[in-house]
Amino acid sequence: MAGVATTPLPGPKKVVYCGDAVAAGLSTLSVDAQKRAEKDAQKKAAKASAQEARDNEKRATSKVIIKRVERNKRKYVTCITGLEAHGLDLKKVAKDLGKKFACGSSVTKVASGGEEITVQGDLSDDIFDWITENYEAVPEDNIELVEDKKKKSAG
Repeated sequence: MAGVATTPLPGPKKVVYCGDAVAAGLSTLSVDAQKRAEKDAQKKAAKASAQEARDNEKRATSKVIIKRVERNKRKYVTCITGLEAHGLDLKKVAKDLGKKFACGSSVTKVASGGEEITVQGDLSDDIFDWITENYEAVPEDNIELVEDKKKKSAG
């Protein structure tokens, strides 16, 4: 059936009801059902605001740790953890870091269960400045610089 053009199927439709239609729908309910619906709506609104407050507090207290780790004698890598708590996409940030500093960077899994960005080279101070300039979502007070030495492997 070469040459037959197919049109893509339309996606789901979004239906928006006006206030009158909602009120008309509620008016057909019994008085008890109307009260329950109002209570449910209030509970949902309270839950949503509480969740938003928890998320904002979590962002305010979560730390971004920029760690310089020694690989060999004079070789270093810089590891960045904690960016995902501020709503940033780690793969995109890693790609931006690689482009900005002309080095290799990747997202790796950590033994503790999270993910971190690993950047080749000793760039901890430069990355600190770059994150504070480019990502307003991350407060400067929440960024911590750490220097770490890898233990020599027995062998």
